[in-house]
Amino acid sequence: MIRFEQVGKRYEDGTTAVDDLSFEVAEGELVTLVGPSGCGKTTTMKMVNRLIEPSSGRILLDGHDIAGADPVELRRRIGYVIQQVGLFPHKTVLENTATVPHLLGVKKDRARARAAELLELVGLDPAVYGPRYPEQLSGGQRQRVGVARALAADPPVLLMDEPFGAVDPVVRERLQNEFLALQRTVRKTILLVTHDLEEAVRLGDRIAVYGHGTIEQFAAPAEVLGSPATPYVASFVGADRGLKRLAVTPVGRTDLEPADPEDGAPGVRIPLGASLREALALLLQEDSGRVGVTDPGSGALVGVLTPLSVHRALRRASADA
Repeated sequence: MIRFEQVGKRYEDGTTAVDDLSFEVAEGELVTLVGPSGCGKTTTMKMVNRLIEPSSGRILLDGHDIAGADPVELRRRIGYVIQQVGLFPHKTVLENTATVPHLLGVKKDRARARAAELLELVGLDPAVYGPRYPEQLSGGQRQRVGVARALAADPPVLLMDEPFGAVDPVVRERLQNEFLALQRTVRKTILLVTHDLEEAVRLGDRIAVYGHGTIEQFAAPAEVLGSPATPYVASFVGADRGLKRLAVTPVGRTDLEPADPEDGAPGVRIPLGASLREALALLLQEDSGRVGVTDPGSGALVGVLTPLSVHRALRRASADA
């Protein structure tokens, strides 16, 4: 859906923001761009909707070179979510959400109906929140409205620049969970910029780890954490990358130990496919040192996890990376 071909951005003062970028984002894929400040990740994202023009190379959107597109029309076809949301303070939540459909010529009643659907989709009751103004919302609620507005014209591509960076950690984790659930429903092609490695790992189907204007590694989260491509990536992901892998390693049947009769009693359980991070968090709270694992469909107990089996699961994941 998005293809970079030897794209570079150099400014008149000689500064190179990005250099010779070549990568592709598949339709329905969520790719996170992560790296330190000034590494070129935001420049990369802004070149997709031509807020910044590349100096060399080309960018293709659904097979078409965006250099030949009208910038305004291009931006109306690409959803854009920023950290501070950028809602119009003089418009209600419903009016804010319906902004892009209005600009595209959608009739007012239809645009408002679409806005109401999207507010509900992001967990905001349109009857309650639709008439409110941005100043009457919490930071997390404003961020949800920003996502709803970006989706209002049903764009194939969504660009997100530090979308959850302005809220506290508890709200941030909840928004991340809700966004992942939303993405499973809408399946947009997404570029998401973040400086937070844990967020990149948690949200991305693949991660682009930036050095200074170049991508040092472009791979699935488990591969980045398990097999860093360069010393720079190894340093960036940190010595505790094994712990970070807990969040992206699902519990599989081969990781389980057989359940004994005592495990059938009510207790703490997780479904197959949950992350090892969730499993370990529960294990640390359980005096028994055992957490039941259930089949997601039937709810039947299929085995148990112990600290030893979590360790084996991590070793298995390392071998697979």
